[in-house]
Amino acid sequence: MIGLLIQDNQYEQDIRELLMSFYPGEAYAHEVKDGADFYVETRLGDGTVSVYIWENGTSPENCREGGAGPEQVTAPSRPEGLDGWGLSASCTRSSDLSDHSATKNVVKKMFYLMLAERTGREMPWGSLTGIRPTKIALTRLEEGWKEEDIRSFMKETYLASDEKIDLSIEIAAREKRLLEPLDYERGYSLYVGIPFCPTTCLYCSFTSYPIGKWKGRTGLYLEALFKELEYTAGKMKGRPLDTVYIGGGTPTSLPAEDIDAILSRLEQLFDLSRVLEFTVEAGRPDSITQDKLRVLRNHGITRISINPQTMNQKTLDIIGRHHTVEMVKERFYMAREMGFDNINMDLIMGLPEENLEDVRHTLAKVKALGPDSLTVHSLAIKRAARLNMFREEYGGLKIQNTPEMIELSAACAREMGMEPYYLYRQKNMAGNFENVGYSLPGKACIYNILIMEEMQTIAACGAGTTTKVVFPSENRRERCENVKEVEQYISRIDEMIGRKERILTQ
Repeated sequence: MIGLLIQDNQYEQDIRELLMSFYPGEAYAHEVKDGADFYVETRLGDGTVSVYIWENGTSPENCREGGAGPEQVTAPSRPEGLDGWGLSASCTRSSDLSDHSATKNVVKKMFYLMLAERTGREMPWGSLTGIRPTKIALTRLEEGWKEEDIRSFMKETYLASDEKIDLSIEIAAREKRLLEPLDYERGYSLYVGIPFCPTTCLYCSFTSYPIGKWKGRTGLYLEALFKELEYTAGKMKGRPLDTVYIGGGTPTSLPAEDIDAILSRLEQLFDLSRVLEFTVEAGRPDSITQDKLRVLRNHGITRISINPQTMNQKTLDIIGRHHTVEMVKERFYMAREMGFDNINMDLIMGLPEENLEDVRHTLAKVKALGPDSLTVHSLAIKRAARLNMFREEYGGLKIQNTPEMIELSAACAREMGMEPYYLYRQKNMAGNFENVGYSLPGKACIYNILIMEEMQTIAACGAGTTTKVVFPSENRRERCENVKEVEQYISRIDEMIGRKERILTQ
């Protein structure tokens, strides 16, 4: 257990995430109590910020100054309740405390240096804990910075590795080119959430409910969804719609007639004439049928996902994906034969019990299929995932994600002629790596970039979705969320529409 003695709780989440990178799975205490291995502390002074690591049995004279710098640390007063504890590391730096963002970066950098020395490990992203590292590079490219200046800034501020900095800049430059045709001020994208799946995977924490429990009742959800879509179409009338994304859950877990009804209603309500791309996540191969694919083709859908996550049957069985490797191949070829020429496949690195050879096997099978884009995720175990909620049952499963796995997947994507076009990170990621989307030229998903970089308004409808409204001229963003539980969404649909009214009328 690690103790947290944080003077300003605005920095607590970032410090906690940094600690989790070095000490995954650790519990945290917010006060002095028995059982802590060590305590981390922050203190704010007059134009200075200090960080300390207190350890039982450590003498003050053994204190290590955390990172090079001009200020020399004097021994601070010991926190109440830590009699007999001493400093194992400490550091003080000057900082403009009125600049919260800059001070946060200073605090994180100091802690990172201390933890790296303490553990003998370095993190690929350095002190960066945010989910959008490419936003740092993209924002500065938009402001006219040179790439070498961005590289120096990210190295100095965040201590990120050269490899990750280069990846961020490469992706940001590609994003900038892909987004240039868009109208950030007036344009928008539409997300439609379908919160149903055939089953819930072991690692999943998304808003999804077993479709079997809603058999014969999905019309109730569609009725509420259509009401929200009708309202949204009215509010966005006259604004250009750039991308549409139907996700979940697994949209194709719905019957073919429901999918047809949703697509027909979208065509009635929204002007789709200038939409750059229209994605439907077919996702789970066990949800795909010829009838459903025919419905998608009849409505002119340009992009789908067929997501194996792994091509190792033993892993599919462990994580609760009730389909076979052979089914992945069958559904992929079925989609190709029906004319789908923009198919994405999702993979996850760090799945339970998988090693480098398992990953190599998966990549070889995917390469043989030849998808148009590939999204490589690093396993992130969220609190709501069964893998986390039932630790006693699943605690014996070995989870590893290594630099070799990440490098192997990146090399495979480039061998297939793909380029990285978007990147994001999540909390609790195995190996502290990232998720990267790769695509063939001309097959990048614009919506994926928009949702990560927050450059454009995304109107979202359905249970568990989040609408994000962007005000580019003010550099301001606002959001509103819909309730996750399907029954609640249906019964409170008028309230969900009211939430949208507040931000869509600004």
